[in-house]
Amino acid sequence: MKVLLDIKDAKALPLLEVIKGLSYVKTTTISAEKALLMEEIREGVENLKLIKKGKLKGRPAKDLLNEI
Repeated sequence: MKVLLDIKDAKALPLLEVIKGLSYVKTTTISAEKALLMEEIREGVENLKLIKKGKLKGRPAKDLLNEI
């Protein structure tokens, strides 16, 4: 299982030390840019789910491409 945590900088180091002390847990630090990208992708997937359920209105890809 993979878990992404958003922790204030002042509290992160003590928590990371505890987590790293667990032999069955592997930690990887990611950049702020990568974390932002992951959050944006997650939001996009959630929006897509809402569009499929009819709870959010989508727009045609052709309209999106015409804006570029």
